[in-house]
Amino acid sequence: MSERVIPLIDQRLVNTVARIPTTPVAPTGLLGDALGRPLRDLRISVTDRCNFRCSYCMPKEIFDKDYAYLPHSSLLSFEEITRVATQFVAHGVQKIRLTGGEPLLRKNLEILIEQLAALRTTEGRPLDITLTTNGSLLKRKAAALKAAGLQRVTVSLDGLDDTIFRAMNDVDFPVADVLEGIAAAQAAGLGPIKVNMVVKRGTNDHEVLPMARHFKGTGIVLRLIEYMDVGATNGWRMDEVLPSAEVVQRIHRELPLVQLGAAAPGETAERWGYADADGKHDERAGEIGVISSVTQAFCSDCNRARLSTEGQLYLCLFASQGHDLRPLIRGGATDEQLASAIAAIWQGRSDRYSELRASLPPDVSTGTRRVEMSYIGG
Repeated sequence: MSERVIPLIDQRLVNTVARIPTTPVAPTGLLGDALGRPLRDLRISVTDRCNFRCSYCMPKEIFDKDYAYLPHSSLLSFEEITRVATQFVAHGVQKIRLTGGEPLLRKNLEILIEQLAALRTTEGRPLDITLTTNGSLLKRKAAALKAAGLQRVTVSLDGLDDTIFRAMNDVDFPVADVLEGIAAAQAAGLGPIKVNMVVKRGTNDHEVLPMARHFKGTGIVLRLIEYMDVGATNGWRMDEVLPSAEVVQRIHRELPLVQLGAAAPGETAERWGYADADGKHDERAGEIGVISSVTQAFCSDCNRARLSTEGQLYLCLFASQGHDLRPLIRGGATDEQLASAIAAIWQGRSDRYSELRASLPPDVSTGTRRVEMSYIGG
C-alpha cells in the first residue's frame, strides 16, 4: 500500500477577484457557458464547519482542534447571500441547495431559508430549495426548516452498521440518531428525501445491500456515490473506488432493478427503479440512484455553480480556484454590476474535470490542486 501524502496548501486562498465587465450583461434567464451549458443550479455553502470528521471529506488529522476556520466576519450574511442568489436566479437558476460543512450548524438558518423561499424564477415559479445535511441535528430542526420554506433534504449516511458508521464519521456519532432525523424530516413533509451513501471499497461497500433493503419501499431514494478525488486531504486512491456499475449489479442480483430516465436535465444520478414480477418499475418500491463521477463523467450537461460561505464562486466541484465576489458585494457594486460580473464568469466557464480525468491512464494525475468539498459543499 502506498504511503498517504497530504498536501497542506490552503485552496481557500487561491482565487481571482471578480471583475465588472466593461459591457453590461443584462439577465435574460438564458445564460450559457463556453460549452453552451445553462446555469440552473446554485449550491451555497453557509459554513465551513462540520461536527463530523469523515475521512473522505474532513479527515481528523487535518481538521483538528488547531485548524483555522473562517472568522465569522468573513462569512456572507444572510442578506448578502440572498442578494447574490437573486442575481443568479435572474440568470436562470431554478434550484438552490444549501450545503456546508454541516449547514445546520449555521445559527438561525431558517431566516435565510425564508428569504430564499421568497424568490421566484424568471418564469415566476418558486425556487426548488433543498439542503444537504449529515442528519445529526435534523431531528430537532426538521419542523422549523419546513415552516421556513425548505422543500427537501438530502441526508448523508454511509452505512447502517453502527460500528462502521461511527468509524467513518470519526466522532463516534450513532447511526440511530441519523435515522431518527430522517424520520423527523419525513414527518415534517420534507420530501422526497434522498440519502447519499459514499461507497468506499474495503470500508463500507458491504453496506450497499443492507442500505438498499432498508430504504426500499420507504419513499426515500438511496443514492450511491463513487468515492471521489475531491480536494487534496482525503488520500484518494483509485483502488478504493467501487464503480457504480458494480454497485448496481450487486443490488440487482437480490433486488431486481430496471433503468429509469433522467429526472431533469443535468441530473447527476443515474436512476434505477425496483422491478416488479413483470420486470417493470414498481413505483411503490421506489428507486435508487448512482452517481458515477469517477467512472462516467457527466460534465457535458453540468449546470451547477457553487458559492462558498465567504463569497467565492466555483464553477466545478473539482475546481482549483474560485472567483471572489465579496469585494463587489461589500464594495458598493450595484445589482446590475454584480449580475454582469456573474454572467462574465459563467460565460467563460469551460470546466470539465471528470472528462479530462477519464481520458488519462489510471495512475496519471491531472496535476491540479482542488478545493476541499467541506469548503464548497458536494
